[in-house]
Amino acid sequence: MQTITVHTTQNIDIDYEIAGIGERILARIIDYAIFIAFYLILFFLVVSRMPKTVLIITIIIMVAVFAFYDLVCEITLNGQSVGKRVMKIRVISLNGNRPRFSQYLLRWLMRMVDFGITLNMGALLSALLTENGQRLGDLVAGTAMVKTHPRTKIDSLTFRPAADDYEPIFKEVAELHDEDVRLIGDVIHNYVKTHNAMVVYTMAQKIKDHLKISAVPSDMNDLQFLQAIIKDYTHISAMAEPYQ
Repeated sequence: MQTITVHTTQNIDIDYEIAGIGERILARIIDYAIFIAFYLILFFLVVSRMPKTVLIITIIIMVAVFAFYDLVCEITLNGQSVGKRVMKIRVISLNGNRPRFSQYLLRWLMRMVDFGITLNMGALLSALLTENGQRLGDLVAGTAMVKTHPRTKIDSLTFRPAADDYEPIFKEVAELHDEDVRLIGDVIHNYVKTHNAMVVYTMAQKIKDHLKISAVPSDMNDLQFLQAIIKDYTHISAMAEPYQ
């Protein structure tokens, strides 16, 4: 299993599993299949009956949708297209942050080289030969394609209190965001896989400093502290949700 270590802005090293070539190809095939199905339906139901001028405009729009599909999807779907989401892979920034618009744009512009000029060979060879499985667009943009299924989801971090009167230990967690809690979950998963206690210690210190928590129960270690933070955040978030 090939992994990439991303150093986040919180000074935490998180390991991600690099997306395989097969998964990336299948994601591309799924995206192409969606377009082909859409275009065939559009052609048989609408295009064949259109006046020539309207037909030309429609074709231009369809080409534009195809050309900008990846860029728009990755910006709006957090580094994923429909195919990538199905295959559970996504684009991340190597600096640990969510990729910026400029990174998505650079990656998209390099498609002309990766898939156009080189007839897909540029992307394939680059992904095979580079250490982090990056195509040329990733190298230029400072991004990489990773698997998302090991990535912690909020639902998988939910600790349901046994009673409705559960009292959070650290009410300061209200200042956190979902992405902060996902990162904590990633650190815990990373510790379970690697037994690297330093990542847990570093994350715990960062959370204590960020939330200005000075008093922690004496019998609570750093791992238990992070688990308590997730539990408290889940409870407070659930209580804050309006009733349907």
